[in-house]
Amino acid sequence: MSIPNTSSDIVIFGAMGDLAQRKLFASLYQLDRAGLLSQESRIIGVARHEEDTASFTNTCEESLQKYIKADELEPEILARFLDKIEYCAVNFTETESYQNLKAILDQSAERARIFYYATPASIYGSISRNLTRSGCTNTNSCVVLEKPIGHNLQSSNEVNDQVAEYFDETQIYRIDHYLGKETVQNLIALRFANPLFGSQWNQSHISHVEITVAEKVGIEGRWGYFDKAGQMRDMVQNHLLQLLCLTAMDPPDDLSADMIRNEKVKVLKALRPITLEMCNTHVVRGRYTKGVLEGNPVPGYMEEEGANPDSKTETFVAIKAEINNWRWAGVPFYLRTGKRMPEKLSQITVHFKPQPHFIFDESQRHLAQNKLVIRLQPEEGISLQILNKDHGLNKGMRLRSESLNLNFSQSSEQSRIPDAYERLLLEVIQGNQYLFVRRDEVEHAWNWCDQLMGHWANDTKPPQPYSAGSWGPKASDLMLIKDGNSWHEDQ
Repeated sequence: MSIPNTSSDIVIFGAMGDLAQRKLFASLYQLDRAGLLSQESRIIGVARHEEDTASFTNTCEESLQKYIKADELEPEILARFLDKIEYCAVNFTETESYQNLKAILDQSAERARIFYYATPASIYGSISRNLTRSGCTNTNSCVVLEKPIGHNLQSSNEVNDQVAEYFDETQIYRIDHYLGKETVQNLIALRFANPLFGSQWNQSHISHVEITVAEKVGIEGRWGYFDKAGQMRDMVQNHLLQLLCLTAMDPPDDLSADMIRNEKVKVLKALRPITLEMCNTHVVRGRYTKGVLEGNPVPGYMEEEGANPDSKTETFVAIKAEINNWRWAGVPFYLRTGKRMPEKLSQITVHFKPQPHFIFDESQRHLAQNKLVIRLQPEEGISLQILNKDHGLNKGMRLRSESLNLNFSQSSEQSRIPDAYERLLLEVIQGNQYLFVRRDEVEHAWNWCDQLMGHWANDTKPPQPYSAGSWGPKASDLMLIKDGNSWHEDQ
């Protein structure tokens, strides 16, 4: 891939924050290192602090040394990258303060201006208004919005309406960093470039699908934020539903952004609403109690610093989702996400139906199921579980289960797999929106989640307890067992 033809002013609001210092500057450095950042591009950090460029550049250099491997920090490239960085102090809510930024921006009408909002969504509208009123935007401007955008459909619409007053939908890039992962993008190639899977990807051949996003971490000092959000808002509404859409969507007519996003919206519209009666059979809410993780004792959610004794917030959610369309009729999609789980794991497991007539020894019937496991983290890759004859003259036609594995880090010619933010920032620079979330996707996802959370709001029972270091409440296992299934790691 060649260097983009157009140079850009990349403006990062909230440049002193954790996201910018931990992910954004590191990703931009890696793009520059790979020769994918135009030599004339500039990176302008914007924050409220009164600081000069030299001091801010030192802060960025310290962050790069902390978050990038030492052998990837090449002195010549690092110096070149740091030379691209400038700093501008701006009061985000005061229009006059933006004149400082306008004075720094290149005034060329053709030069692309990328405004990255690494700030709370509550001020997205103020930043958009003040950028426009102060003359900081041009015809080649776009904005990148970080999640979460609101805490329900109404608040999400308020934020999106405010931004839409000043930027067209074609200029808005809503980030879900899971969409930048190599494996997630490869899911499109896997499904639509391989007839082996494309012809089998429906209710005739697939029995059920699991989507798991497990976290080892707890609240990590974010109790105040998380207790207002919960795992449903923090993970299901965006990450898990996006993975569901990419797994379940019909083939798009082409790979253009709107064609892919049109198919994702169809999936969200076809999701069966979770009724009050279904809450006991299709949903499990959990909250971790004290336990042991990697041999060390860890506190429960209600024992974390700043805990509210009246909290009803969940740290675990498991949902049996159903898609009301021809392709997926009768196929359950089991979604699961939680904190303080045994390992950090994100994966999609597709379970194929067994052969209708089993000709081998009946005692081996339990083996007769193929599984496709798509791993997003910690190691990106794909494995296909197949049945093979056991080797040996005395084994007869005994079967054994084996996996065909494709580990991206081992099979790729590249020495490293790019971080999701590297891919997403590159797509913004190149003006490609297919890895970003369109507004109607956000609205349909919130609408489905709001219905479920509305039932929870009237439930006086606390979430079901599970020990830190476990895979969640027992009810989550029972939900699958009732259907004759089990979670992947239990098999």
